[in-house]
Amino acid sequence: MLVLLRRLCLAAGLVALASPALAGAPAYEPLVDSLARTAPKLDRQVLTHAVAAMQCAVNNGATPADRLAVIDFSRPSSERRLWIFDLRQQRLLLRDFVAHGQKSGENLATRFSNRVGSHQSSIGLFRTAESYTGKHGYSLRMDGLEPGINDRARERAIVIHPAAYVNPAWIATQGRIGRSQGCPAVRPEVARMVVDSLKGGQFMFSWYPDQKWVRNSAYLNCKPNQVAGILAARSDG
Repeated sequence: MLVLLRRLCLAAGLVALASPALAGAPAYEPLVDSLARTAPKLDRQVLTHAVAAMQCAVNNGATPADRLAVIDFSRPSSERRLWIFDLRQQRLLLRDFVAHGQKSGENLATRFSNRVGSHQSSIGLFRTAESYTGKHGYSLRMDGLEPGINDRARERAIVIHPAAYVNPAWIATQGRIGRSQGCPAVRPEVARMVVDSLKGGQFMFSWYPDQKWVRNSAYLNCKPNQVAGILAARSDG
């Protein structure tokens, strides 16, 4: 019965499973397996962290999502380090370039912040929100779910938007693509698809092996009471 339930949930794109483990494996492991097959270039451990954080949120009050975006900031900006997954069909929609903040680093991002005016990127689990047309064109707002790590994203105007400087042609001359003021900016050629895929309450997970965050994140370590409190305060789900 548990196996049947898990298959039905995964087929529907619902990652909130009641059982924390089955046959010694985390309940989300089949979803990780399925997504990993579609994205062989994405480090499996990073994908596992992303799915585990998302499932922890869903299991503790967040509405299940249809899509998941993963950014691996441990990779240089000269690599395609953004992945977008369709959770219902368990397939990869896009792998592409994404910018990091000017003060986060050159080609490699090594510094992250939640502070207004830092011009650094933020890591952790986010929930996407409304699309809008602003000074950068068609863009997407999002809210950070991790207090002290990324929960000032909206206040900082950290959004997904198109930017001409997210240009792989720069790599040959600059050694990197261009950088933002902290936003995960994308190529204009894919921006509309990215925004339309992610708007309306999807999950985005930005990874960097910051050991303090890894040790303390309520989502990475799945602390149910803490996560439930965070989500209730946001009236999420």
